[in-house]
Amino acid sequence: MDNLGSFLEEKYNLYNRLEFIKDDPIQVPHYFTRKEDIEISAFLTATISWGQRQTIIRNAWRLMEILRYSPYDSLLDDNNLNSEMVSGFVHRTFNAQDAFYFFKSLRNIYLNHGGLEKVFTDGYQKTGTVYGALIHFRKIFFELPYPEHCQRHLANVEKGATAKRLNMFLKWMVRSDGIGVDFGLWKKIPAASLMLPLDVHTGNVSRALDLLIRKSNDWKAVEEITAKLRVFDPDDPIRFDYALFGLGAVEHWV
Repeated sequence: MDNLGSFLEEKYNLYNRLEFIKDDPIQVPHYFTRKEDIEISAFLTATISWGQRQTIIRNAWRLMEILRYSPYDSLLDDNNLNSEMVSGFVHRTFNAQDAFYFFKSLRNIYLNHGGLEKVFTDGYQKTGTVYGALIHFRKIFFELPYPEHCQRHLANVEKGATAKRLNMFLKWMVRSDGIGVDFGLWKKIPAASLMLPLDVHTGNVSRALDLLIRKSNDWKAVEEITAKLRVFDPDDPIRFDYALFGLGAVEHWV
């Protein structure tokens, strides 16, 4: 266990560097300085973060172009927000209709619910868990009339989803380690409560390291691997996401 901890620490230090930003979708929210712009751009970028990284980055920048590189002001501008603004946008199965609903829901969240941080924080404080925060957020997000297929683009942990992209978004917003890849903007959700953004890469590496026994990538697997990582760092377990992701996606370790 000590050797594994040292190995994870070594890989965390290797990949948690500012140089990481230029090749990762997190470059998009790093373009902004205003808190609301960072949150909105990070959320939308995380939403489409599946597939090839360069395609994710290109399409995330396309969303920012649609929002005039001022996401918060653009979403709250009555004269700007219309379905034509997203005409032709597509990222894999996430299409223009999905994008427009996400824009409308984000607008509603900032106008009527105090913003993304407040919605997630309210959900967290009700239950003391990220699981509860994700359930609460999803309820608020879909309180407007929505196209049915939009639901597939926001994970439902009550149905066992890993919520990889939402957990990644929370990691970006909550973690603060002084290095500066993650933003650490949100202060009322502790890093100790974050859950691993489990995907194919991190799942395969975790199983190879005997950090994960469960064969399915689902919420129970997220709980299992996160509990193992808390042994190595109970205050900031998800920092080892850098190690697991780097081993899988960069080093092709398994």
